[in-house]
Amino acid sequence: PGQGMGHRDVCGHTSLFHCGEIGFSHAALSTLFNKYRKLRIGTGGMLREWVMARTLPAAPPSGSTLHLVARSTIIDSTMSETSTTTAPVLTETLTLGAVHLTVTDLDRSIPFYEASIGLQLVSRDGDTARMSAGAEDLLVLHERDDAKRAGRHAGLYHFALLYPTYNDLARAARRLAETRTPIQGASNHGISWAIYLPDPDGNGIELAADQPRENWGDLRDPRAIGPRPLDLTALLNAVAHEEPTPHADRDTRVGHLHLHVGDVEEGLAFYRDLLGFEVQTRFEGAAFVSAGGYHHHLGFNTWRGEGVPPAPADAVGLGHWTFRIPAADIAALRERADAAEIAYEDLDGGLDGGPGAGVLIRDPWGIAVVIEPTD
Repeated sequence: PGQGMGHRDVCGHTSLFHCGEIGFSHAALSTLFNKYRKLRIGTGGMLREWVMARTLPAAPPSGSTLHLVARSTIIDSTMSETSTTTAPVLTETLTLGAVHLTVTDLDRSIPFYEASIGLQLVSRDGDTARMSAGAEDLLVLHERDDAKRAGRHAGLYHFALLYPTYNDLARAARRLAETRTPIQGASNHGISWAIYLPDPDGNGIELAADQPRENWGDLRDPRAIGPRPLDLTALLNAVAHEEPTPHADRDTRVGHLHLHVGDVEEGLAFYRDLLGFEVQTRFEGAAFVSAGGYHHHLGFNTWRGEGVPPAPADAVGLGHWTFRIPAADIAALRERADAAEIAYEDLDGGLDGGPGAGVLIRDPWGIAVVIEPTD
């Protein structure tokens, strides 16, 4: 047991063990639990977490073992005392798909996303509009004229549109200036350059371009992602000699989502332990996770407060977000969700015309993610 004792994990927190799964007697684990007060424990094949409690649950049935589980291990319903199950890890080929947003007025939102953001209207059918930079749908806007502004609840913090280059981001900044679109901030994160702004309904947007990987530093250190002020003068000067361009580069894509949640640990239990994202950076009240070593495909935070409730059904904001992985990985996810008794919806016919055999699954705050097959 001493091998991992006091190890500082990738999130910068001291953990008891940095890898693997170790079995203890109930008495031994009680001693550890009373000292550290927060443990993830698998009993009889079910993973549970007890936080800030003074006593463990009753001793498990005869023949079973209590397990102290490290961050890199997940327990499923088939676990025995001699078996270990490696945590799921999403493939590095993961890509993000369209973000579905609720807005109150398409006649206001479509011109904003066209003129200020540089997207193009692909189609409009009743209360739904699909928008793209040219390659694929990036946003699907759903009109609900009685929707209310976001309040103190879980949901969207922002979605990020990722531009191919620094100069493409500069063209986006110039577009904002020419349309006199207000922004909320601009940062140099070391990993990326970013501009932040709301859409007309207050949905958060980040316009970003990645920096070279050699600039990223150690993502385990929160200082690696800044932020520092973005030099907007230098950014605009990079394209000052060019004619204005009304459209974003066709290779612009969804770069990441950032969510408000009620509890970071509970978020990790869903997005890391169930879905298979890996933690890249963590600091107080937030975690950033990804596939394939990318700085983050998803962030989530408790900056609206610990324990915030799910978003009400009549709020503007995120309908669902999307990522794509191989069909075999979706099948494995279904098995993990079944074992954990977490509900999901099969999308055998696809969603909104997308490929079939996907799933829609919701996090503990009801935030929906659609997972589509790449093959």
